Amino acid sequence: MQLTPTNLKTLFTGFKTAFQGGLNEAQSIYQKLATVVSSTTASEEYGWLGQMPNMRQWIGERAIHGLEAHGYSIKNKPFELTVGVPRTTIEDDTFGVYTPLMGELGRAAAAHPDQLAFGLLATGTTEKCYDGKPFFAADHPVKNAQGKTTSVSNVDSGGDGPWWFVLDTSRSIKPLIFQNRKNPNFVAMTAETDPNVFTKAEFQYGVDSRCNVGFGFWQMAYASNKPLNADNLWAAINAIEGCKGDTGRPLGLKATTLVVPTALQRAANKLMTAELVPVQVGAEVTTETNDLKDRLEVVVSGWL
Repeated sequence: MQLTPTNLKTLFTGFKTAFQGGLNEAQSIYQKLATVVSSTTASEEYGWLGQMPNMRQWIGERAIHGLEAHGYSIKNKPFELTVGVPRTTIEDDTFGVYTPLMGELGRAAAAHPDQLAFGLLATGTTEKCYDGKPFFAADHPVKNAQGKTTSVSNVDSGGDGPWWFVLDTSRSIKPLIFQNRKNPNFVAMTAETDPNVFTKAEFQYGVDSRCNVGFGFWQMAYASNKPLNADNLWAAINAIEGCKGDTGRPLGLKATTLVVPTALQRAANKLMTAELVPVQVGAEVTTETNDLKDRLEVVVSGWL
């Protein structure tokens, strides 16, 4: 292929089509656990975190919920992925072998939000949320009906196994926040005057984006590293659904989703699909109806 501007533009179009195909075919699942927020600045502040208001009977004047400003902000970060195509490959018309690689760039860009969201969830026992505590902590401060600050836990760290998570993903606000500033953009450096072409005889193609993730309401999530069995799973479900906000208000949460790493997917699928489960009765093992069947949606992630 002659390296004319027209030919290079045609090549770019073909590579971009492959990139877009990979971007469209990838099945991202981060939307299941993260509220997607469009960002227009370098960072966004989420002052409304810390209050989950409920409806009340209207008697007298309106009761204005003063949303406590916790100063929790998420700063957008730039991300990129770049590959090089030798100039000789294009000159010799063998550039077709790079077309699948451009599709892989698209797939990687589409999977990146998953990587960020599940990666953040995995660090929830150490990374802090809006109240200054780790997202999964035993001492989240909550005011009881008497106005006294008490501690509420959304973590059970009494085991030594892989972490698994129970979430309420039924609402418009999810446990995590995915903040999108700039969608993945396919770009190239192919001009004769570009340093990479002049000094390395290499054309470069890549993708860049700007985004980040952060924590939403800790009340909507529970983490455990105990064995994934019925008793421990019910404990997590009850912890979420029994959670109360300030002044002792029931939050009406519903555990809907079980998030597990690949190492626990078999145990999770058994808990959610088996009709009967074994039960020890004295020296004998019998069976009973599985009351967890279809109770939660199982989400398996290799990013945990």
